[in-house]
Amino acid sequence: MTRLTHTLALVGLLCGVLSAWPVIARITSPNLLNVKRLEAVKLSSRGPNAEEAVAPPRVKNITFANPKASQFFVDGTTIPEVNFDVGPSWAGLIPISAAPDESRKLFFWFFPPGLEGSLDDLIFWTNGGPGYSSLEGLLKENGPFLWGPGQARPTQNEYSWTNLSSVLYVEQPVGTGYSQGTPDAKNENDVAAQLVGFLQQFLEIFSELKGKKFYFSGESQYAGMYIPYIANFIFENTRSTLDLDLQGLWMNDPVLSWDIVHRQIPAVDFVHKYEHVFAFNHTFLAQLDSVATMCNYSDYMAKHVTYPPQGLLPLPGASTDIDLACEAWDVIIGAAQLINPAFNIYHVLDTSVLWDVWGFPVSAQDTLVYYDRADVKGVIHAPLTVDWELSNFDGPDVFPDGDVSLPPAFTVLPNGIEKSKRSVIVHGLADFILIAKGTRIVLQNFQVAGMQGFREPLLNDSFIVDGVGALGKMQSERGLTYVEISLAGHQVPGYSPVASLQVMK
Repeated sequence: MTRLTHTLALVGLLCGVLSAWPVIARITSPNLLNVKRLEAVKLSSRGPNAEEAVAPPRVKNITFANPKASQFFVDGTTIPEVNFDVGPSWAGLIPISAAPDESRKLFFWFFPPGLEGSLDDLIFWTNGGPGYSSLEGLLKENGPFLWGPGQARPTQNEYSWTNLSSVLYVEQPVGTGYSQGTPDAKNENDVAAQLVGFLQQFLEIFSELKGKKFYFSGESQYAGMYIPYIANFIFENTRSTLDLDLQGLWMNDPVLSWDIVHRQIPAVDFVHKYEHVFAFNHTFLAQLDSVATMCNYSDYMAKHVTYPPQGLLPLPGASTDIDLACEAWDVIIGAAQLINPAFNIYHVLDTSVLWDVWGFPVSAQDTLVYYDRADVKGVIHAPLTVDWELSNFDGPDVFPDGDVSLPPAFTVLPNGIEKSKRSVIVHGLADFILIAKGTRIVLQNFQVAGMQGFREPLLNDSFIVDGVGALGKMQSERGLTYVEISLAGHQVPGYSPVASLQVMK
């Protein structure tokens, strides 16, 4: 066969394949890709004097009878740097109790639903940390407007969770973001009691939200602590005093168990999956494999994570403590940063560090962090005296003496799942700070509705995103849905907004 004949045969075969997938062929047209890129550039560079007008906000009309609500009103046309109308919202500080001398207050920002959203539902969002601001989720992930890394200015978010319902972002516990007062929480039940107290005061002002179907959602390691414990607190202590109908839980990339499970056991497997990203030499890879073998990590998944489970899954060592020689995850991070100073533990597929209006990990030297600007604070009724930070790096710890609570998989999570109508755990597969296979280990090792783990395994390409196709794996049993999303990092709604919105529906 001549080279020309061989080439024509390959072209014929390719044409046959593409004829079976005409949609993919159209998506991959170079001309159409360039058009899409140009549209993205126009969207991200649209200025206040741009000829193309931004569509007005499409939100459902919602009003509050209590005169106190007006002091929290935010005019969506006045938010600094945002050159479009975000629509009405309400923000400010509310105390965590009705005590006249209460000094502890939590900051919130509430958005009503879009035209397609439900007035019967209310989504609560928190970030983790502990001590990370929930305004990160608003502005970088699922809020009605976004200002992500590398963006010159904010843009509208067509995948906002306000497309589904009202959304309430709360900076909690005390000591987080704009929130006021001296932190004094000793455990997760203290945090839950404070948040429930805040919600009770919030509903006295915004009483039209009473009785709504309520969904707790959040991300990051400590949302995995907050959400199960708060849900359990409501189910067991305050269902008669908190006028919200708790329906479900949504957590992405959460801490549910011990560090050795979430990080150490799956770390070397993760490196092999992304060898081209880490770019370690063969000698170092062999050293990692040796550590994994010595510490009983290397065959852990194959031996113990079965469907259904064959009994309780053991620790790889004698305890939850990690021997210095077995800290594979920590060594991998140090080595990765030597090779690639821009290595992003939250999303290993990144190859550069972009400017970020949050100042995390870097910001322009002559630019204030957005939420620390006086004009921003004024519009959203935040305290001018607070030096706002994404996390309380320099402030008091939200748990001054540490959090003595045990991981939720061993305590309250099963009860929260059993008493909720729907519970969802999502994990981004490109996240290294908490690794998806670690979450699989956790889920196969605790009981829900009298049974341990999933009966059936996660199947390849079982998570289908409308208009996209297969984008990961999922499984649902006994009220718990677990989803792994390809390409997504730690902040799943920011890295995969279409998929996250679909999972939240």
